[in-house]
Amino acid sequence: MARMSPNHLLQYQSGFGNEFASEDPRCPDALPEGQNNPQKCKYGLYAEQLSGSAFTVPRSHNVRTWFYRIRPAVHHTPFEPMESGFLNSKWDDQHPNPNQLRWKPFDLPSRDTDFVQGLHTLAGAGDPRTRHGVAIHIFACNTSMSDSCFSNADGDFLIVPQKGTLKITTEFGKMEVSPNEICVIQSGMRFSVDVEGPSRGYICEVFDGHFELPNLGPIGANGLANPRDFQTPVAWYEDRDKINYKVVNKYQGCLFVAQQDHSPFDVVAWHGNYVPYKYNLRHFCVINSVSFDHCDPSIFTVLTCPSTKPGVAILDFVIFPPRWSVSENTFRPPYYHRNCMSEFMGLILGQYEAKEEGFAPGGATLHSMMTPHGPDAQCFEHWTEKELTAHRVADETQAFMFETSMGLAITKWAEEVSQKLDKKYYECWQGLKKNFDPKKK
Repeated sequence: MARMSPNHLLQYQSGFGNEFASEDPRCPDALPEGQNNPQKCKYGLYAEQLSGSAFTVPRSHNVRTWFYRIRPAVHHTPFEPMESGFLNSKWDDQHPNPNQLRWKPFDLPSRDTDFVQGLHTLAGAGDPRTRHGVAIHIFACNTSMSDSCFSNADGDFLIVPQKGTLKITTEFGKMEVSPNEICVIQSGMRFSVDVEGPSRGYICEVFDGHFELPNLGPIGANGLANPRDFQTPVAWYEDRDKINYKVVNKYQGCLFVAQQDHSPFDVVAWHGNYVPYKYNLRHFCVINSVSFDHCDPSIFTVLTCPSTKPGVAILDFVIFPPRWSVSENTFRPPYYHRNCMSEFMGLILGQYEAKEEGFAPGGATLHSMMTPHGPDAQCFEHWTEKELTAHRVADETQAFMFETSMGLAITKWAEEVSQKLDKKYYECWQGLKKNFDPKKK
């Protein structure tokens, strides 16, 4: 079902993992009936398949889309290497750092910078050549991508805007993604990003499979991120040629560019289940304790990219949304923790409950495998003595976490060049006092 966006300019199809079908109303009946690649497509279009899985993957995980387009994607000049800037997948270039890490808000660009030029890699693990691993990037841009598009042969992008609305044109159609929304653009999909001013955000890239909704288990049939709240664009095309258009491709961690004389957004109709999509984090249905104890953050999982080990994720995307806190006789903020997973956190807006000072929107933290972390001294003292009543948590706030089973390596840009690493982060725990008294119960 197509639904209008709030600005009444864009339409979306509703659902997650659906078999979608869409055609631009300017060319009715462009979708072939009963087959995928007829001898002659209507309107003189070309049929082209985009596969997001191997042909022989079980049907439950088989994803692909058929395009009906003015020219096939192969119509371009050879790809040539281009400057990759601060994108990086060479994880051995920097010495490992097991410390608790916090970054102050990353700078917005002072000169014209588009989305691709504004990509900077913070951390990662694995190898896109073996299709196993993750990378975490930030983007900071202030200029639209003019007559250029981007595609990623290495993996899927989960994009989390923190400042500024992204107007994204894809081969499937258009979508707008604002702060407190996310979008996923999967491997091989060409897209272009327009902005109306300084924009910044976070990206998680997965090299393995694709994102899925987490299993709900005893929660039941409903809750967390409901499938109907995910939105996929409807078909839209432009027929522009005799232009100098750049196609930028991320391949094995490097950038390449090809030229073509027409717009790549010339898909008149399409059908399939391999699609880009967006989601409004305000729609997340929170599950939490209504008796005692602080539940594990996995109850806030929006999307997961599972590994081959049951219950272990390549990447979980977790949020900490506004909610009620009512647990009795409980230290309500996040508990002190050492984790077999790596936890990267970002802040979209507001103040994070466990560290109200120092962790600012547009910044980040990383607590690596088995690195101790938890509430700062001020938070501990406040919540140990506070009278417990039912109260709201995180109103006007949205923090998130990329949690991965990978041991993340830090890039030189993240640790040195950015000059955003907070060298005094460890001090927030130094005020924790010894309260032990063997005579006091």
